[in-house]
Amino acid sequence: MAEPSRRSTGRHKGGARVHFRAPSQYARGVTEHVGLYTSAYAGFDAREQVRRRTYGDDLGQSGWLTSDELARFADWLDLHPGSHLLDIGCGAGGPTLRLAEARSVSVVGIDILAEGIATATELAQERGLGERATFLRVDAAGQLPFEEGSFDAALSVDAMCHLPDRLHILRELHRVTSAGARILFTDPTIVTGLVTSSEIAARSSIGVYVYSDRSTNEQLLAEAGFELLRCEDLTESTSVIAARWHDAREDFRDALVRDEGESTFEGVQRFLSACHLLAHERRLSRYAYLAVR
Repeated sequence: MAEPSRRSTGRHKGGARVHFRAPSQYARGVTEHVGLYTSAYAGFDAREQVRRRTYGDDLGQSGWLTSDELARFADWLDLHPGSHLLDIGCGAGGPTLRLAEARSVSVVGIDILAEGIATATELAQERGLGERATFLRVDAAGQLPFEEGSFDAALSVDAMCHLPDRLHILRELHRVTSAGARILFTDPTIVTGLVTSSEIAARSSIGVYVYSDRSTNEQLLAEAGFELLRCEDLTESTSVIAARWHDAREDFRDALVRDEGESTFEGVQRFLSACHLLAHERRLSRYAYLAVR
């Protein structure tokens, strides 16, 4: 897929042509820091083994999402055959495609990382979902390249924490969703206790993160025009998954070091250790926010 610069084009619901903006300085910063995510898109056997040990049901994910959690989110969003879903921060598209298959919905996934979009597009074709699943490289920090009311639902799993101007993206979601549409996002960087500067540095070592308290997301949703339906604490699963992920990577240390390099491997391990400790002690928490337009 072409870089989203100047006059690159794509299509969305209804076949309308859209234009991508040049990546923001923020987006360029993200792509320089996300070694964990870019390496996760490779079809590398050891990495697939790590995902299976971490999650059980391997969706191709690279975060805190499980298949049970995804099914619950689909219920909350009231997805049904024919629904049009936008997934912000779709990564390699595994969870997005699971929803397309399981709920017979049409999906558009967007992400800033070219590796993820390329993998997602290839997987959609392999699974015969090319007509119902579209993946675009888009900088969500800018204006979304969709018309008003294009989607019946929107999902963003553990991606909002990478966007400094959260009110902007929530307003954009309000613009591109239809009346009565539900949106759901998870935020794994909610400050719920005392966190040291060194812990913040370790937790932020793989990318750009924005930390907030629980009420800030609720306030921003209201300011963007949404009504909060539920806010659920998902922190326990984050603690468990971080520990499993760390230990599974240790079991495949030699293969992963050959692929990633020792510095990246050790950096990811420190990141996962910090995630586990902070979640286990409930000092950084993960919440899901469900709202209606």
